[in-house]
Amino acid sequence: MLTVSSLVIMSSSVVASPFDQSLNYSLSLQAPALSKVVLDKAIAAMQCATSNGLKPSDRLAIIDFSKPSSEPRLWIFDLSKKRLLMEELVAHGQNSGDNFATEFSNVVGSHQSSIGLFRTQESYFGRHGYSLRLDGLEPGVNDKARERAIVIHAADYVDPEWVSRQGRIGRSQGCPAVRPEIAQEVVDQLKGGQFMFSYFPDQQWLENSAYLNCQPERVASYIAPLKGADS
Repeated sequence: MLTVSSLVIMSSSVVASPFDQSLNYSLSLQAPALSKVVLDKAIAAMQCATSNGLKPSDRLAIIDFSKPSSEPRLWIFDLSKKRLLMEELVAHGQNSGDNFATEFSNVVGSHQSSIGLFRTQESYFGRHGYSLRLDGLEPGVNDKARERAIVIHAADYVDPEWVSRQGRIGRSQGCPAVRPEIAQEVVDQLKGGQFMFSYFPDQQWLENSAYLNCQPERVASYIAPLKGADS
């Protein structure tokens, strides 16, 4: 028979298992410039999604939009090996802000970036060359990503030399654009069902995100339509 104390112990182990702690700790050591708060939220959101129906991924990309565009703010991790693969510059939308992104949108034509948890999908060749489609997993926050053509692609304006000239890199129409020199590697590392987490300390999102607060019923309803495409 389970006692109250044993139930408390079991509940605690679900919330913070040794594996979870090990993953957070290991990735934090690999990327000291990445805020531990942001890393913890990214891992928590990802684990909430996989606990409620989505397949685990091999890699996790994190974008911290609280950092300026003049600094690296994209990290890509190999989750099985618990190591950092890439740390890079990444653009935000032209209507999200200047060097700092402060405004975010899920609206078609807004030319703003979106925050929240994403699932990467298929790579393709388009007007920006080799690119990667994204599906937003949070209704009202980023689920219009595919309709908005929010993709990872190469852009000449993602260039460190722009920082010395004008204090920031160039801006996109809402896409997380990267340097042309590393775009193919980024797409190849992330294509085919990986997780991407874009962060900004938006209080409404932090308080209401079903993934950050792990609300199983809401999460399950969000990801149910994606299971076919994700399989």
